[in-house]
Amino acid sequence: MAELEFLGICGSLRKASRNMGLLRKAKELMPQGSFLTIADISAIPFYNEDIEKPDSVKRLVELGDRAAGWVFASPEYNYSLAPALKNAIDWLSREPGIKPFFGKPGAVMGAGGGMGTSRSQNHLRQVCVYLNMHLVEKPEFFSNAFSPAFNAEGNLVDATLTKQLTALMQALVDWTMVLQKGKA
Repeated sequence: MAELEFLGICGSLRKASRNMGLLRKAKELMPQGSFLTIADISAIPFYNEDIEKPDSVKRLVELGDRAAGWVFASPEYNYSLAPALKNAIDWLSREPGIKPFFGKPGAVMGAGGGMGTSRSQNHLRQVCVYLNMHLVEKPEFFSNAFSPAFNAEGNLVDATLTKQLTALMQALVDWTMVLQKGKA
């Protein structure tokens, strides 16, 4: 069986983002037989049907089309998901003839304030219902971005959270295998 490729998108564009740190750690923790590619969405303009699709979006479409599944890391902005992440999803969801999300598995995680992105994740899960994605429901992953669990570069350094993130990535791979068997 070929290696499973997952695509990660971070809703924060900051260099030292804790959410990007979660994706970097997830990339290190991927189970055998899988890997995570992290998309750079910083050059993607606001979705607008009137503009020609830029190269940054074309690259994201290519990555999304070949991905077996998705990993989203989003901070919480005003009780909701990050606009950069929503914008990337909007571009992808309007790709004619290609449904980069349709029927694919995904995992959601985040680092934020006191509630650790629980509201953001809830909104993102609602968006994924529309996209007909099959998200991993358990384990959930929430973390406090302002704790010593992250270093100055935004990297996850906490052993307990690393263990939880490992479990989430394993659950994603296991769920992907279940979904792929159902299609066979």
